[in-house]
Amino acid sequence: MRRAPLLSLVLILAAPAPAQAADPGRWVRVAATPTKAEYYQGMTSDRAGHLFFDGFTVGGYRTDLQLGEQARTDNLIPPDEPFNHIGDWTFDPGQGARLILPLECFRPGAPNGGNTCGQGAFGVADPATMTWQYRVLLDQADIAKAMWAEISPDGSQIWTSSSADLLAYASADVNPANAGTATIHPVRRLAGAVPPSGITGAVFDGPRLLVAGQNAGPFQIWSIDLATGARRLEVQQVFAGESEGLDRVDALGGELHWQVQPLSIGRPPTFATNTIVSFVRRADARIRLRVTRRTRTRVTVQASLRFLGRDHPLAGARVTLGRSRATTDKRGRAVLRRARGRAVAVARKPPLTAGRLSIR
Repeated sequence: MRRAPLLSLVLILAAPAPAQAADPGRWVRVAATPTKAEYYQGMTSDRAGHLFFDGFTVGGYRTDLQLGEQARTDNLIPPDEPFNHIGDWTFDPGQGARLILPLECFRPGAPNGGNTCGQGAFGVADPATMTWQYRVLLDQADIAKAMWAEISPDGSQIWTSSSADLLAYASADVNPANAGTATIHPVRRLAGAVPPSGITGAVFDGPRLLVAGQNAGPFQIWSIDLATGARRLEVQQVFAGESEGLDRVDALGGELHWQVQPLSIGRPPTFATNTIVSFVRRADARIRLRVTRRTRTRVTVQASLRFLGRDHPLAGARVTLGRSRATTDKRGRAVLRRARGRAVAVARKPPLTAGRLSIR
């Protein structure tokens, strides 16, 4: 069932266009990394060097931080369940560590907009074996389907959305004792907190919830103050494609990672394959330079970015020193001819802020 293309067409035709705004410049794009086609609907990470992807609609996959696949299950949902779609999921480090799967039903052309069961649920999977454990139903009076889920920093709540409202469920309620026909209810509701771009994926940045979406307008990431529901635009990009999952982890050359898929209606997609677009904060986007080796005629400099408390080698930066020019390798290093007296090495890789280093 190719749910994503059909749903995207419905959204594009039916959703009101969000207000246009310029990118506020809080985050700077640093990389675009292709992924496997199955890594489609969402991504999350643990604290032990693993990434988790789900898609195309029902599979689950674990990789290392360089996308080296370690485990896969092509269908996580048992055949006796009505659900046939997993949204942007989340890793819950509590209760023995588990993956929380936002679940919904979808059949193209069926009544109720294709939502055949009219109900959402949170599934639970084992991240070590990538196998299904159980699911807990969400009461239909609160939500008709679960399209994404994100665990709070303290592990006490699982956030999702219903129409324009954000909902939080107690993570303790998602347990085997509630895996029958009983339903659980949210413990918090933030009315009208969903931004105009909608939500396809989410992740926490400290106490603020970052949410990604597009509806029929530009691709946007908003941050939401969960104490008040007030929101702030963080990122706006002009992409042709489909917005999906969101995660924050030190991987793939950046801190904030956004899945942008190649489904595009009416124009060629920005990225030809499934892609993770990575960002760093504006304050961390200045290139750093240091000398690592000198000879009588050559000097080796290393370019890096510093974010999340450590330096990261920067490949592909163009470095000049006087009339000498070189491009940094995968270790961030470039070898240049030494200039007479004092000269300034300059490293550039737009849209990053250029780095400069005075060399005697």
